[in-house]
Amino acid sequence: MGMSGPSGGKRGVMAEINVTPFVDVMLVLLIIFMITTPMMVQGMDVQLPRAQGSPLQTTENQMIISISADGEIYINETHIPSETIRERLTAIVAANPEQRVFLKADGSVPYARIAALIGAAKAAGIPNVGLVTQPELETL
Repeated sequence: MGMSGPSGGKRGVMAEINVTPFVDVMLVLLIIFMITTPMMVQGMDVQLPRAQGSPLQTTENQMIISISADGEIYINETHIPSETIRERLTAIVAANPEQRVFLKADGSVPYARIAALIGAAKAAGIPNVGLVTQPELETL
């Protein structure tokens, strides 16, 4: 008969990978990451003062206290009334004595306000408070 093989003369199955669904999924993931990445920035938006220094290593166990330009206080992203900041910090230290704390204040905030917040942190039992600054621009 001239036909050979079990397929009865038809060509065998051609195996090739269709990458179109893969590319579609990758583009959707890229869009999702582009939208969610800016939302993952921790803390409040403040204009940090510039200073020289080397960057610190970030860890999961750190807490950022932010003071906005209008004097509002935030722990990470939660607004805290200034009257209750000492009690809140005392409760946080009681729950985790090794808590790392960084202070991120807007450049326009008066120094007296920053010093009062550092004093409240010390009174709450936080031994070290780090100050967050913007790296200084190098001049040519």
